[in-house]
Amino acid sequence: MEPRIQYAKTTDGVSIAYWTLGEGPPLVQMPAIPFSHIQMEWQIPQLRTWYERLAQKRRLVRFDSRGTGLSERNLDVSLDGLVLDLEAVVDRLRLERFALFGVVHSGPVAIAYAARHPRQVSHLILWCSWARAGEIWRKPPAEAMRGLAEKDWELYSETMARVELGWGSEVEEARRFAAYLREVTSPEVYKVYVDAMGEFDVTNLLPQVQSPTMVFHRRNIALIEVDAASAMATQIPDASFVLLEGVSRFLGGEDTHAVLAAIEEFLGNGEEAAAGSEAPEAGAFRTILFTDVEGSTALTQRLGDAKARELLRQHERIVRQALKAHGGSEVKTMGDGFMASFSSATKALECAIAMQRAFQERNETAPEPIRVRVGLNAGEPIAEDDDLFGTAVNLAARICANAEAGQILAPIVVRELAAGKQFMFADLGETELRGFEDPVRLYEVRWREEG
Repeated sequence: MEPRIQYAKTTDGVSIAYWTLGEGPPLVQMPAIPFSHIQMEWQIPQLRTWYERLAQKRRLVRFDSRGTGLSERNLDVSLDGLVLDLEAVVDRLRLERFALFGVVHSGPVAIAYAARHPRQVSHLILWCSWARAGEIWRKPPAEAMRGLAEKDWELYSETMARVELGWGSEVEEARRFAAYLREVTSPEVYKVYVDAMGEFDVTNLLPQVQSPTMVFHRRNIALIEVDAASAMATQIPDASFVLLEGVSRFLGGEDTHAVLAAIEEFLGNGEEAAAGSEAPEAGAFRTILFTDVEGSTALTQRLGDAKARELLRQHERIVRQALKAHGGSEVKTMGDGFMASFSSATKALECAIAMQRAFQERNETAPEPIRVRVGLNAGEPIAEDDDLFGTAVNLAARICANAEAGQILAPIVVRELAAGKQFMFADLGETELRGFEDPVRLYEVRWREEG
């Protein structure tokens, strides 16, 4: 059902359109100014899915800034004026504490609000954003786009659609999005916003942000360079910086599941259930972990069934202790290996490291070592009869099989989910895995403590 449009009044008398969706802890997602229309966005399948997923565990709030969408056409679009829009919606909904999500050019507004209202912002998320206009606004690509907008609005919208969606987007998809951009914003409103945003500079406010902050950025997006985003993150105390692959700034596009899972974990809604306390939830986003004892068949032939079985029991005991300590759910054991799942990539990685360190400690004094390989992946497995199936599971198993004894291997989705959590990853490059058409980029999780 389409959310009901409501209005809030700013202290300077501007009516701001907004809607809410879902129940739970509030999350306010700011508009991608100046292209915002909270009613028409709902007709874009990718955005509608994005909003519905965010609202599964919380109360999502979206609004149009002044001069855009369904809000009043007041074009005082100074930084302070745009902060007033956010304040109006927050006051109208009586939000005492909420998470704030700044998207692209609304990032400076979110930063300003978070710095000025530290007690109200529980978490700050910034998506492909910036802090100082001079870092992007006065560079040739941005100047070229502004010039194009002034000369040919239709060609600008077609070009901008490709920028937002990624240059490799399907032609028809880009044309539909270009039509949306022309519908929600006029050349006059665009120019007013661009001129105003060209003066935005919140770098002095970055050290004042007290809220836990996660900064997302894509490596190859146009107009906003990685250095600008990473520099912004380094100036916000204890901020996490998540660098994603790809070229699209569009929410609901590339690797949506991984981004949403990272947001869920960051916002604190990924608490682990006790190991084995419940069956895997159907369709839930999970991190899958496999273990495998290296050379178990040769071990049995060399030691005999009884002694080999005793070693495997020690493997099972160490793995189960680690799963219990880190909230992992044992899915099944395959004799010489385990399959487990976690709702948190961070917990899965911590568990894998704890396992390897426990085996290392045991092997230092044991007459017969137990050498284990570990592989991880994240996705939405199929849950059936207390088991998990599907591509996410198959890839985790293949990654484990590709590891060497003592290694922990993971694909890029796990690395991105754990960005900013102090894990050390070594890029091993792309690897061909049996059963998968495209090569998979693998990362080794470094777990041995430096001497």
